[in-house]
Amino acid sequence: MLKKIPHTYVIIFGIILLSAVMTWIVPGGEYQRETVDVNGVTRQVVVNNSFQYKDHQPQTWQVFSAFFTGFNNAAGIFAFILIIGGAFWIINDSKSIDVGIGSFLDSLKSFEHVKWIQKIGVDNIIFVMIMLMFSIFGAVFGMSEETIAFIIIFVPLSIKMGYDSILGVALCFVAAGLGFAGAILNPFTIGIAQWLSNLTLFSGIEYRLFCWIVINLVGFTFILRYAHKIRKNPQASLVYEEDEFWRKKNEENENAIEYFLPKQAFFVYTIISILLVITSFEYTETTLKIGQAEIGVYAFPIITLLFVVLGALSLRKTVHYFVLNLLLFTIMLLIVGVMGYGWYVGEIASLFLGMGIAGGIAAGNSSNKITKLFIEGAADILSAALVVGLAGGIIVILQDGRIIDTILYSISTAMNDMGKVSSVSMMYFFQTCLNIIIPSGSGKAALTMPMMSQFSDLIGISRQATVMAFQFGDGFTNMITPTSGILVGVLGVAKIPYPKWVKWLTPLMIVLIITGLLLLIPTVTMTLNGF
Repeated sequence: MLKKIPHTYVIIFGIILLSAVMTWIVPGGEYQRETVDVNGVTRQVVVNNSFQYKDHQPQTWQVFSAFFTGFNNAAGIFAFILIIGGAFWIINDSKSIDVGIGSFLDSLKSFEHVKWIQKIGVDNIIFVMIMLMFSIFGAVFGMSEETIAFIIIFVPLSIKMGYDSILGVALCFVAAGLGFAGAILNPFTIGIAQWLSNLTLFSGIEYRLFCWIVINLVGFTFILRYAHKIRKNPQASLVYEEDEFWRKKNEENENAIEYFLPKQAFFVYTIISILLVITSFEYTETTLKIGQAEIGVYAFPIITLLFVVLGALSLRKTVHYFVLNLLLFTIMLLIVGVMGYGWYVGEIASLFLGMGIAGGIAAGNSSNKITKLFIEGAADILSAALVVGLAGGIIVILQDGRIIDTILYSISTAMNDMGKVSSVSMMYFFQTCLNIIIPSGSGKAALTMPMMSQFSDLIGISRQATVMAFQFGDGFTNMITPTSGILVGVLGVAKIPYPKWVKWLTPLMIVLIITGLLLLIPTVTMTLNGF
């Protein structure tokens, strides 16, 4: 008889208890820190050679208060998840996403007779295109939190196509994670790490581009092979039982679809068109930042023109296509906002909330029904939001116990008297382990790079190689560490138990970590541009 898999909450609380035990064993210590301006953002960075042992602060009853503190620290992500859940619940009530998925699958059938597409597989082509898009987003502007919003789209799509929720998560979250790890122009990791290492921003891009391609090939191959396995035998999925929720939901939505076009849809179309026209005059040209490059684009005028034309066309048949049009342009505005105006979870959540309300009005719902639907959606996703705060409690215990800096100091001193390959490998291992404790890429860069970059000078390793060790170490384990609020939020939305996710992802994680190690070797054995 199989033992029941522990709930995600149980696992994370167990890690909190383990962290509390460590605060009794590991000596306390602290680095001095100074405030610097990193790419226009104030950061606390470590002062080199400033570590001193301090009295540790053993944690006891704090394992219970850590939940509140972690929840408080993650309030932004918590609110983001609730708002996304509520907004998409309104959209889902209109059955628009189901209509879109059905139309998408019907359109795929028209390509099945083409021989070369038959050989490759229509599904494979679609999956690669989706993953490539999200990987580029991860590599260029560090997409991570934003993937939570797409889970609600790709998981039902994956189930409808005969696959499972794990594949739905892999298409967006894992793909963005692969891009994040193989970052090309990510300002939150590469930008900060290179700045703190006194390197030209985004230098060494040629080799990092090569690494991004290799990492994607490894990740995409693993995901496509898994998709083929599940397509042949859906019951081979680790989450076959959990996916019954999504299968029932798809079936209910199919039976409940009614095509209609209320007058409110034309009202919403008119109001949004007017708002976009006004915005186009106020923000005629947008400067999109891609790495160090800045490109001036008439983003809002273009979006306005497209919305006016496509919105009018979508209103010719049924409101479902108009709501899908709203979703499409919400995503377009998200990209422009993130790359052009530095939007974060607050602005993105507001954007999706506006989409949900507009979609609800367009579907002919009253204000009371829209409110009721939003509350239902927030309630449905509440467990996923709460686990974010619980995961944050792990970091709270380690920080309050004053042992994070001790761990940092102990591992860094262990790298003395090693060869170049061994040293860069040890840096990579150190960053990988540290990422389990500190999942924030920018925070970890501020903590480690001032010290690591100067340490690399002493042992004759390029600072660029040190940055890449940080980049890989920071990127891969984001997809598996339970301290990542984004990961636990994604899994909560997808209804995937954390232990089953770990079981599925572990083989890929091992291959990626080994791949990262192999890609680091040329940085200390070969002459590479920018290194």
